Amino acid sequence: MIYDVESVAASFRLRDEVRHYGDRLTHRTVKDFQKIIYEYYAAHKRDFPWRNTDDPYHILVSEVMLQQTQADRVVHKYVQFIEKFPTVHSLAKAPIKDVLEAWQGLGYNRRGLMLHRLAGKVVDEYDGTIPPEPERLITLPGIGKATSASIAVFAYNRPEVFIETNIRTVFIHFFFHGKEEVADSLILPLVERTIDRSQPYHWYSALMDYGTMIKRLYPNPGRRSRHYQKQGRFEGSRRQMRGKILKLLLGKRKLTVKQIVNETEAEADHVSSVLGDLVREGIVKKTGRFYIV
Repeated sequence: MIYDVESVAASFRLRDEVRHYGDRLTHRTVKDFQKIIYEYYAAHKRDFPWRNTDDPYHILVSEVMLQQTQADRVVHKYVQFIEKFPTVHSLAKAPIKDVLEAWQGLGYNRRGLMLHRLAGKVVDEYDGTIPPEPERLITLPGIGKATSASIAVFAYNRPEVFIETNIRTVFIHFFFHGKEEVADSLILPLVERTIDRSQPYHWYSALMDYGTMIKRLYPNPGRRSRHYQKQGRFEGSRRQMRGKILKLLLGKRKLTVKQIVNETEAEADHVSSVLGDLVREGIVKKTGRFYIV
């Protein structure tokens, strides 16, 4: 466990200062806050492969993979994926089956499908260059408002404002002590006010690393967010069944509903319902009685 006594102690001192000044965020508070975050980052910066590249496509892949998945789980799959699809052109040209096979183990397979479609759009509309502007990034398949801003930050060092789970944790810990149901609309102005516009790439990396440390030391402050959602149980879930079906189809080429029911030992209605979703999303195709990827 990474533990920084001085950094944590400083965070409590700053929380006292914030309570003293109320809603008024002073210049001194901003500088003290940045100093605490950067000092921790200098001593405990995490090393990830996507932090050792300036290739916008590679960084975009990492941002999509990091949606809903912890960084430590992403590292190995990211390296394998980039080795298999080193450029946006190679991803765009790849059969979707190959992409989904490479995605196996990350979960939320629709993200892999959207990434494949994204690559095709980038090649067709932007000549293979990842656009730097969030307003263009957000038009790409599978890219939402926060992800478009994070790609602009990490791929192009643009000082965009966004929130993700670790960033939310840091701001609730420092500026909303004892408060519940904290809305992102209250956090965003603080993110904008405190951003280091000279080096947003390092600033957001530092915030995320600090947030990870806070969650290890305390009950996750992010649970006091109005937007916090506890992930449902995976065992027996629809998400688990989707993964099982896709894994079967990737391994056995084509199967009927009855064959999938026998393989999964699940109810036929449940299997048919999940297959229907996968077909509508374009992950699975139906040809006669058979389902294929």
